[in-house]
Amino acid sequence: MRGLLFATILLRRANGLLQQTLRPVLLQSRQPTRRLRPAVLSRLAMTTGTPEQATAKELKKQLRRLKHVGNGSSSEAAALEERLRARETWEKDVAQVKGSITEKSKLLPNADVSKEIAELQSRYKALTGESEDYKAGKKRKAPSQEVVDPMQAPPDASTFEPWAPRSHFRFEVLHESKKPGSRARVGRIHTPHGVIDTPCFVPVGTNGALKAVSSEQANDADVQLMFCNTYHLLVHPGTEVVSSAGGLHKFMRRDRPLITDSGGFQVFSLADADSDDDGPELKQKRVRRKKDAQETQHGKLCSVTEQGVVFKSYRDGAVIELTPESSVQAQKKFGADIIIPLDELPPYHVTRDRLEKSVQLSHRWMARSLREHLSNVNDQAMYAVVHGGVDRELRTRSVEYLSSLPFDGMAVGGSLGKDRQEMLDMLSWLMPLLPRNKPNHLLGIADPESCASVVPLGVDTMDSCNPTRVARHGTLLTTQGDVRISATKYQNDHTPIDPHMESIPYTRAYLHHLFKQNEPLALTLASLHNIYYMNHLMRELRGRILRDEI
Repeated sequence: MRGLLFATILLRRANGLLQQTLRPVLLQSRQPTRRLRPAVLSRLAMTTGTPEQATAKELKKQLRRLKHVGNGSSSEAAALEERLRARETWEKDVAQVKGSITEKSKLLPNADVSKEIAELQSRYKALTGESEDYKAGKKRKAPSQEVVDPMQAPPDASTFEPWAPRSHFRFEVLHESKKPGSRARVGRIHTPHGVIDTPCFVPVGTNGALKAVSSEQANDADVQLMFCNTYHLLVHPGTEVVSSAGGLHKFMRRDRPLITDSGGFQVFSLADADSDDDGPELKQKRVRRKKDAQETQHGKLCSVTEQGVVFKSYRDGAVIELTPESSVQAQKKFGADIIIPLDELPPYHVTRDRLEKSVQLSHRWMARSLREHLSNVNDQAMYAVVHGGVDRELRTRSVEYLSSLPFDGMAVGGSLGKDRQEMLDMLSWLMPLLPRNKPNHLLGIADPESCASVVPLGVDTMDSCNPTRVARHGTLLTTQGDVRISATKYQNDHTPIDPHMESIPYTRAYLHHLFKQNEPLALTLASLHNIYYMNHLMRELRGRILRDEI
């Protein structure tokens, strides 16, 4: 036993002597191979007395290794700590100077800070031996923007070929109401993917799908035309994914007509912090970010130039640029039957001067969009978007200019008033100005009451997410009025949701139960019913027009 203890002591002493002998060799072999430029070594020699070859991160690793191995003298550790402090001070100085150069450069050309920038650049060069010139550009420069007079007139109609009927897209008027004062009409829009009977309600499939409703279910509910949003499809999954599937029709397995917008409406409405077009689901997905100082006329999420609009993705904050050309190119890859040119949507409360500039910009953008479309028609039709807010002079100018261009249809966009009555007054005046030989579309307004009000004014198609949105919140549309299906009075109501129309084969009590239990099926059945109701409403309106009742 004594012999074993003696042998253990000898072994530990030998191990200690071996570590003392090999430690300098190990430390030398573990020195980092990274080398700095001579100018940097000179600077470090002035600040620390010895040319430093390691970064602060590498010096920290060396210090930890030295303390872990042990048996090192306190003077060695102290020397290494001194080198680390000197290096950290140097790196902090470099970062501060570089950051100051960046911040000052952002103020150009609005502020005269060139002298301050030059001093900072000299200091940076003294520290590192390198130049930090942001005008020369280490980072990617933003493309130079052509300065354009905001009131510049758009291209003249004479620069376009005259409009001619398309073989792939045709509109026919079957009947115009003979009721005095009515402009209601029944028509048909022929597209490569089928016929659309007008007037027609167009539900919104924001992300290439109606919320909680499949394409097969939409077909069963007789959805003639579906609206999809280019903005959301650009954010995800992107044009290449949809294109590789063979276009939007194949991607979402829909064999009936589709219409896509330019993406501009969502960009500007989200930037202005207005309610989005698809309820709280999207709001919950938005990435919340700190406010910055780069505020534009559309808030803090996008900037507008003559070239187009640059915005941040609500999904991951990625920067996306949308131009008239790129918007059309994206819609070409999606392959919808009807596409919309890029336009600007100013906030409702803007000055007339700002609104007039916006109309002119939208006209220039739409002319560029039309040229891009005509270079590759791709069996698609393009509708113009009439702007001008509630200013009748601007609306008139917009209709006159856009009607002179070879668009296949006319859409009414922008703000139409602060309430329903103001909207109806504006449309009563505006609709007679639109060309009667082309279909028209009312953008974003198609709740039941509005549909019944605008059809007599001559509106052909209209889109809205309202019927499916209210369905997801438990409101069922019926011929007897709205049904708040979560109300207790429907708990034992085993009657059909609406006995006066074709709909889903479920009772009010069953829908009440599903909503109370938060069953996902509740959203599907309620949305389906409201789509059935809207299509029933439009069939009723078409019948009344044919009978000259409206």
